[in-house]
Amino acid sequence: MIKKERPILSDLVNAGTSDVERFQNEVIRPIIKMQHNFLIAFFKSYVQQRKIDFISLTLEKKNKHIRSMLTKDINFKNILLGSIIAHFSVDEFSFYHQKTSEVNRRIVQITKQRLQDSISEL
Repeated sequence: MIKKERPILSDLVNAGTSDVERFQNEVIRPIIKMQHNFLIAFFKSYVQQRKIDFISLTLEKKNKHIRSMLTKDINFKNILLGSIIAHFSVDEFSFYHQKTSEVNRRIVQITKQRLQDSISEL
């Protein structure tokens, strides 16, 4: 088994950063970066399973489809959220539990941007 370690992303937190923003930059972003290859593989697999001809879509339609999957496809969204949340420590999960909807929104937003920025890999 290959052990994954969260990357350390510096210069994202400053003195005026809110708790949720600090959590986003210290926990969520590193996990999503660490899970990049999984997210790409999961997206490809899910699109294939749904028989979506993603490759033949225009760039604009690909971006729209990614956005749609993360907002309207509850199954896809929940699996994606679970794959990120599963990497939280107990303390991180405790914070997450207090701010679930805000943290989920940030996870979805960051993941959407990562997938859209990685369209050439999809």
